[in-house]
Amino acid sequence: MTLAIEKELVPFTVDSEGVVRIGKTRVTLDTIVTAFLEGATAEEITQQYPTLDLADVYSAIGYYLRQRPEIDDYLQEERRQAETVRKQNESRFDPHGIRDRLLARSAAKVK
Repeated sequence: MTLAIEKELVPFTVDSEGVVRIGKTRVTLDTIVTAFLEGATAEEITQQYPTLDLADVYSAIGYYLRQRPEIDDYLQEERRQAETVRKQNESRFDPHGIRDRLLARSAAKVK
């Protein structure tokens, strides 16, 4: 009997913001790669994110290992964009004393 080798597609989807997600879940590629680089196994990742399919996690890790420079560039750009958004938010909304402001606002509503 001959084994029929079929080419499988990588289980990635790209949302409207350009973020790569695994399969039909909301789990991002950077979540999988970060967990893997921190030493998590595919099984541990699926335990932490039960919406993921084990085979999809293995495919994502395999793809990362085969396309490491390109994926690392993508992840670096994602981190840069996140940092830009964080700075924009902090410039618009001063994070210092936010807890006190929220508590004061909540107390004012109660009165």
